[in-house]
Amino acid sequence: MKDRRYIRLLASRGLLVLVVLGLGACSKPSGNFVAADVDYWTCGMHPSVHSTTPGKCPICGMSLVPIVRQKTDVSGSPNAGQSGEDDVLQSGLREFIVPVQRQQQIGVTYAEVRSRRIRVDIRSVGTLEADQGQIFECVSRVDGYIEQLHVTSPGERVVVGQPLVMIYSPDLRAPEQELVNLLKVQVNGSVGPASMDQLIDSARRRLLLLNVSQSEISELERTGQPTDQLLLRSPLDGIVSDAPMKVGMGVKRGDTLMSVLNLSRLWLWASLYENEVGLLQEGQPVTVTLPAFPDRVFEGKIGVINPTIDSVKRTARVRIDIPNPDGRLRPGMYANIVVAIDVGEGLTIPSDAVLPTGSRMLVFLDKGFGKLQPRFIQVGRQFVDLAGPNQERYYQVTSGLRNGERIVSSANFLIDAEAQLHRHRSEEGRRAAHREPAIRFVHFSTGAAVGRSNPLKVSQSSPYGPLRRRT
Repeated sequence: MKDRRYIRLLASRGLLVLVVLGLGACSKPSGNFVAADVDYWTCGMHPSVHSTTPGKCPICGMSLVPIVRQKTDVSGSPNAGQSGEDDVLQSGLREFIVPVQRQQQIGVTYAEVRSRRIRVDIRSVGTLEADQGQIFECVSRVDGYIEQLHVTSPGERVVVGQPLVMIYSPDLRAPEQELVNLLKVQVNGSVGPASMDQLIDSARRRLLLLNVSQSEISELERTGQPTDQLLLRSPLDGIVSDAPMKVGMGVKRGDTLMSVLNLSRLWLWASLYENEVGLLQEGQPVTVTLPAFPDRVFEGKIGVINPTIDSVKRTARVRIDIPNPDGRLRPGMYANIVVAIDVGEGLTIPSDAVLPTGSRMLVFLDKGFGKLQPRFIQVGRQFVDLAGPNQERYYQVTSGLRNGERIVSSANFLIDAEAQLHRHRSEEGRRAAHREPAIRFVHFSTGAAVGRSNPLKVSQSSPYGPLRRRT
């Protein structure tokens, strides 16, 4: 019995030794730090605790973390040559340490600042419209009545010279009779040829202004028979878009009789934001796709860039000219546009590596061995690497970084939280070091001596309760 009890006692003590050794191994600092770089060691929960060597917090028992000595020389920063507010802000961004094991736990990844070809795709939407220069409005220039309609409904295709409508107008007979009389006087030779030629040209021009075609004027000169019927013909190939008249309706000067559209070229109006308009130029090629034809891609060119910006939408209208030789595109269709712009070579970083802080962008430089340095940078446009397999988004870097530098590309918010905690520890530690005397204390609940084997300076105002002087 005594032997069994003795064996159990030895086994329990051996197990206790193994547990203590395992806990001590787990609490070792994960990073490799050079003693010359460490300013002091402190507790993450009690920044008032300072130690010159690694160990455990006398208040909560957590492993102490190192605080790296701050470097006052910032001449190595790419922004060191800048002046004013940038110098003040960059000098306040000091290195801090997040142990490598801790970075792995929170999922930190890295990316390299590199130069690449920057291609920006500007996307927008719009609707097709008819070219205003290819719209013919058939307007009556005489008073009369609709005698005959050769085209009766919208959608009918017409060609150049095709009859559209016949108008009966008594007002037409007088100018035609005038031209016939002048031609008779010219034949008789009673008036000088120079004067007669001028009068005849004026009579012909008057008939042309009344929409009398040149062929009908030539027929009038040949027959010498004036008429009170006016035949209107189409001046272009196209499609009738509006035919409001009916036979027998009265018309007056200025009434629209018919509308004809030439759809061989269409306009596409799109709205683009003011920060995108500066990249556009007239004549730039544009790729157009339509839901109506998902298997086809159309090409167009920028015809006009509106010089004014909408004060509410902050956009400018851009007109894109699109050829339509086969007539498949129609006014009113919805379209998507893409303008591919090659900006050139430039420094780039992944968009996830940038932490917006209001008017500035913040990144974290990896200095190795867990050392990180915050840095404010200036970025340009955001673009997508279409040549890459994942089509990742990148920022163009205008200042603040050099080619080849290594930065944190993920878990930025967690790293920023670590930086804030580090700054808070630093400030609290400095205030405690300058304010409190270096005396020994013991915790009120444990009674453990502080500073015997591991000299520490602990503030009397602990957030976990009062500390009393050892008696």
